[in-house]
Amino acid sequence: MSTPNALPQGARPNGTAAPADDLVDRRRVVFATVIGTTVEWYDFFIYAAAAGLVFGQIFFAGLGANSLVLSFATVGVSFLFRPLGAFLAGHLGDKYGRKFVLMVTLIMMGVATALIGLLPTYASIGVAAPILLVVLRILQGISAGGEWGGAVLMAVEHAPKKKRGLFGAGPQTGVPLGLLLASGVMALMAMIAPGDAFLTWGWRVPFLLSVVLILVGYYVRRKVEESPVFAELAERKEEVQMPIIQLFRKHTILVVVAALVFAGNNAVGYMTTGGFIQNYATNPEGPIALERGPVLWAVTGSAVTWLLSTIAAGWISDRLGRRSTYLLGWVLLLVGVFALFPLVNTGTIWSLLAGLVILTIGLGFTYGPQAALYAELFPASIRFSGVSISYAIGAIAGGAFAPTIAAAIVKATGTTTAVTWYLAGMAVLGLIATLLLRDRTGIPLGLAHEAEQEVSPIRGLSKV
Repeated sequence: MSTPNALPQGARPNGTAAPADDLVDRRRVVFATVIGTTVEWYDFFIYAAAAGLVFGQIFFAGLGANSLVLSFATVGVSFLFRPLGAFLAGHLGDKYGRKFVLMVTLIMMGVATALIGLLPTYASIGVAAPILLVVLRILQGISAGGEWGGAVLMAVEHAPKKKRGLFGAGPQTGVPLGLLLASGVMALMAMIAPGDAFLTWGWRVPFLLSVVLILVGYYVRRKVEESPVFAELAERKEEVQMPIIQLFRKHTILVVVAALVFAGNNAVGYMTTGGFIQNYATNPEGPIALERGPVLWAVTGSAVTWLLSTIAAGWISDRLGRRSTYLLGWVLLLVGVFALFPLVNTGTIWSLLAGLVILTIGLGFTYGPQAALYAELFPASIRFSGVSISYAIGAIAGGAFAPTIAAAIVKATGTTTAVTWYLAGMAVLGLIATLLLRDRTGIPLGLAHEAEQEVSPIRGLSKV
């Protein structure tokens, strides 16, 4: 991909606001990032849902009594490869642009997802089936590791300074929208192909539908302009040759702290997006044993409140600041964590929905401001690497094996009490990391202000 030779019309060389050409272009950028991240997370979440509902039975049934734990472990395997995707995407994104990376990750995720829908089962090809499943899951992980950083920077770097939180919440809504779409399609297929039909072919349809969604996402994304901040870097020919090396040489502590902020949110979020709640609530040998369809619809309903709270948090962060909004979010998330299982364990679909709705309000408030928060933490020339790698490390520390850990805890103790304390501990860890950060809401994002951006956001430090 060729780099731009000049700043887009309307872009400001000092990067103080970095808006797009006009209102139409701004909306196009936000719409493109929302569509792309929704497609990516739809692909990611249908895997997690299928891991909780069917993969243990059709891909791991021949591997012993721990088929469910093994199935959930494949959800976590992809997270181990997110840093690789983040490293590759960060390097390419800081050198060749945000848009190029977004197109590559979108296609990679879609191809891997569609191929999962075509995989033979363990009964057909034996141990080769779970091996191929893991390989495709790894490709999903690499893609997810590179997608997020590019999407949020396209949105935030195009945004007016006073609306970064709201613009940045756009790609963040891809998570609840992807969950809503994935759970909705899975619930629909549970109705169309109930019982054994769902295990035989019904689960495959949502994976194959990914091809259509990828085509839509590709069409939308190819029409957006490159980020003004990257265009400024290209115009001045000041791309960093090895941005990842520069990132860890100067900002290692910042990467760790930023990763812990996300880890607190991600561990809790993966109770639904990682498939644990779906399996726990539908397990015929468990304490609840609800029907698959209503549970999927409850998860779909909670995705709506997650979506609304994510947008609200982005908007509020433009007024209260990123840090204050996050601190409010951690309090709300802890309330949701302690309310979740007491409500779920009452054994009704409405109490399950109530528990998930309360939980997702806190999830939205600790996720909506993240795009703007991360973009304002790192200098322009290494920003893609910084946000991508922090996000990937946080995903490993938080959500990677949260469903596996939760399933193992329930199997070992027979209750969900320890799961609650595990999730609360992760939320407190995110709270502490947030307290370590200064609020940098509204800091100029352009290349001309790198000296200001280089001042450490970590309290007590002037430079990293």
